[in-house]
Amino acid sequence: MIATSRTPLWTEIEPEERFLVAGKIHNLRLAARQLDGLEIPAGQVFSFWKNVGRASRFKGYVEGRELREGCIIPNVGGGLCQMSNALYDAALEAGLEIVERHAHTQVVAGSLAEKDRDATVFWNYVDLRFRSERPFRIEARLDEKDLIVRFRGEKLNGSQHHQIRRIAVHNDTPASCATCEMGDCHRVVDAAEHRDFGKTAYLVDEFSPEFDTFIQGARTGKDVLLLPLDGRRFRKANYAWTIRGFGSLKQSLLVTAVRSYRSRKLAAQGRARQLNLLAMYERLAESYSRRLGYDVLHVVVQQNLLPFLWKSGHLGGRTFDVLMTSLPMAELQKRLDRAAELHPESSTLSDFRADPDLVAAETEALKNARRIITPHSEIAALFPNRAMRLPWDLPATKLVAPRHRGNKPVIVFPAATVGRKGCYELREALRGLEVKLVLLGPLIEGAGFWDGFDIEQGADDWLARADLVVLPAHVEHKPRRLLLAAANGIPVIASSACGVEGVKAICVVEPGDPFRLRTAILDAIARRRPDVALPVPASI
Repeated sequence: MIATSRTPLWTEIEPEERFLVAGKIHNLRLAARQLDGLEIPAGQVFSFWKNVGRASRFKGYVEGRELREGCIIPNVGGGLCQMSNALYDAALEAGLEIVERHAHTQVVAGSLAEKDRDATVFWNYVDLRFRSERPFRIEARLDEKDLIVRFRGEKLNGSQHHQIRRIAVHNDTPASCATCEMGDCHRVVDAAEHRDFGKTAYLVDEFSPEFDTFIQGARTGKDVLLLPLDGRRFRKANYAWTIRGFGSLKQSLLVTAVRSYRSRKLAAQGRARQLNLLAMYERLAESYSRRLGYDVLHVVVQQNLLPFLWKSGHLGGRTFDVLMTSLPMAELQKRLDRAAELHPESSTLSDFRADPDLVAAETEALKNARRIITPHSEIAALFPNRAMRLPWDLPATKLVAPRHRGNKPVIVFPAATVGRKGCYELREALRGLEVKLVLLGPLIEGAGFWDGFDIEQGADDWLARADLVVLPAHVEHKPRRLLLAAANGIPVIASSACGVEGVKAICVVEPGDPFRLRTAILDAIARRRPDVALPVPASI
């Protein structure tokens, strides 16, 4: 890194100006997307307007805060001078040759103009241009508070300057069209038009009752809900979000239809399915980003969309909370790696890892999030200072009466037979015990995985028959069957990875330990079925 320029985004003095500053920040987001990652070859002249292009409404630019003729005025593309200032500031620090630079004639207190490190631009004849004897890379991003421009390359010893000098006019408090009382000026802004400025947008995907309850308690009548489709209207339970009480509702019907079609053509597990999921998350995030108005200052986003919105810069200049549905990808892959070391014979524990750039984007975004919102106890524990833990939504009880069949206790494994769900640990813990094992998922680790055990697959009446539900998972993000069993008074043994710490009737054990799991199973069966005496083998 050869240069860094960091300048604050929210520089307004009067609250009435916030909509103009938000417009400026929106324009900076668009410009940053054009500049971030730009590689400039040795000797090539960088031109601001050649790379950013004309700021027009057609390209998404809005009215932003612009300093002109001693006043702060609203103008489409307003605020881009903050980007050109930062680029010029970084170019000086890096020792680049300045080919063209025009200083502002108006100097505002606290700005880069006070340090003579500013560069105004105006389409299409006032430009900022510079070059380097060595190739370099431009990085431009917005975080919650600042615009950050960095150059990477080889630092030079000095720079040449070719610029139009200014006759500086100092003005600490320029007049603003947002607060000006000159009613006969055509630029005066009607404050009533921006009464609803400052919204929160909720970006959701798959339905979660916990998140739905949270959103209904947090949203206001001017906020925006972005969802795949209105699940209640189209009778799609996986998108059945409550839509009442929002200022506007925005759906992504085409993306949702494409995702549904592609999903039906893929297997239930495996690398191809995971890649398709990520690709469709990205398309949904892109669809949502086009619907985020400049007046959205806070975003509540579901986790699967987070890294794509962060990479594209749409969260810059905004605060945001994350609805966490799973472990962070970096942590998730560490746990899968540990499980794969325990069970190298598994055909599933090493079958997929996300792209490192995507993992890094999620990690960085989570560091910048204001709050982490989740019902999952293990996820919440990873963010002790920022986590807001929601209560799990316990399903309504079905009032089932146990119907024991024979003398064997019935143990339900409520998942597919895959390594991450703890099937290897459960197999070892149950070895030699006279029990009936009911499996609620396919045998993905292999058809002979449970050879020697009394098993039954896919029993619809498992809730009525279960003496015990066991899920010793290494990774589990949707423990709905565990919650259903617990709500009906059926004993549950779950690993800490299931995130149900503190839920009544659930015993929590650590994953990867079949010895302690066996002890917990024997204790639970002894309490549940005192009429059955299990012969216990000497060892696992």
